[in-house]
Amino acid sequence: MMNKPILLMGALLASTSVELSAQKNRENPNIVFVLADDMGIGDLGCYGQKKIKTPNIDQLAEKGLLFTNHYSGSTVSAPSRCCLLTGKHTGHAYIRGNKGIKSEEGFFDLHLPEEEVTVAEVLKEKGYATMCVGKWGLGGPHTTGSPVRKGFDYFFGYLSQGAAHRYYPEYLYENEDKVMLNKKVYSHFLIMEKGLNFIRENAHHPFFAYFAITPPHADLDYPDLGQYEDAFPETPFINNKQKGFKTQMKPKAAYASMVSEIDKNVGQIIRLLKEKGIWENTIFIFSSDNGVHCVGGHEPDFFDSNGPYRGYKRDLYEGGVRAPFIVNWPKMIKEKKTVEHITAFWDFLPTVTELVGAKKVKGIDGISYLPLLIGNGDVARNHEYIYYEFYEQGGKQSILKDGWKLVRLNMSKPGELQEELYYLPDDVGEEKNLIRQNSPKADELRKLAMKARTESEYFKWEEKK
Repeated sequence: MMNKPILLMGALLASTSVELSAQKNRENPNIVFVLADDMGIGDLGCYGQKKIKTPNIDQLAEKGLLFTNHYSGSTVSAPSRCCLLTGKHTGHAYIRGNKGIKSEEGFFDLHLPEEEVTVAEVLKEKGYATMCVGKWGLGGPHTTGSPVRKGFDYFFGYLSQGAAHRYYPEYLYENEDKVMLNKKVYSHFLIMEKGLNFIRENAHHPFFAYFAITPPHADLDYPDLGQYEDAFPETPFINNKQKGFKTQMKPKAAYASMVSEIDKNVGQIIRLLKEKGIWENTIFIFSSDNGVHCVGGHEPDFFDSNGPYRGYKRDLYEGGVRAPFIVNWPKMIKEKKTVEHITAFWDFLPTVTELVGAKKVKGIDGISYLPLLIGNGDVARNHEYIYYEFYEQGGKQSILKDGWKLVRLNMSKPGELQEELYYLPDDVGEEKNLIRQNSPKADELRKLAMKARTESEYFKWEEKK
């Protein structure tokens, strides 16, 4: 007769233990990362934009951290996402360019191998629900690089980054299965709907919601130009086979509408988090994968999309790689602060690892910026350097250390190599090439750049076409 109370007490203790464990786990913050596609740092009001309205993102910055020296993963899509999720810069990242491979399933990007650890895998091991919607670009279905095989519980969107140029696709992928849309649905609206539904369904425990959305990448295609319909002088963009993007009679209005759509989406996510009572303990991050594009009719100089910086997407000048980066965490960040500390996409993985108390991932380049988020910026570690390489257009390298930046062009032909040296504290627009006056500094950075990388089997310097 004594066994029954003992069993009941044991069950009660076990139940209490589970509840306490769940409660402790619930205290871990949610993480929402909204990643725009090809948006320039100057496209947001909080970074100086005057023509496009972004009130929700501006408000996010007004009550959070606005980073002014944050670097994207790469100057194009797929490698930038690889750097973000795996903690390595492009000198060590597995994926260093937008290079696709054919398979029985179709044409997809080079896939991440099994041994590459992602942020999602780290968080999933710590009890997080994990989601990616939008553009993936790191492997096709049924490969080791598929999002649902790299730590994400749920995926909806484009597995191939190349397919994401079209906003009315034949199909999208849900996990690894095709969802037929027959070119009748504006993909971004459906992608956002799926992402918001994930938050609704997982609000009771910690989650990582990665909104890798596709606007304002070309095509410049938006169903309602609304407030921007007649706002700007327009030069119609006419499609042809060489340009490869959709005809758009009002490209400026379309681009502005796509940026404002992103801003609206940020507002939708924030309202949902508040409705669910989880806004206070959610880390909300907004950024862009690389510099602004100048294709499909977009005129970045009209909008001052790259701010004071030189260059665009595919350049290793600051305009190609410096990204907007805003962090809001109401529980810990109580007032607006401008952060000048240099950070980069490859810092996200170690930051998350430290945040949730996970085991450190070995062999990465990133440095945790968690001290900056919790008010301990004085102990935040500094990068020795910021390194980039890009295999297209003859092959490019850049390395930044102590304000000095070396840019190397035409790496595929050593005899035709071009080098430029800039001192960013005095010349953020990279207008004054100091290579002749400072050959010892250039030599120092040149040697460091070669030490900062390993050879890639797949991404060799490619001659100019």
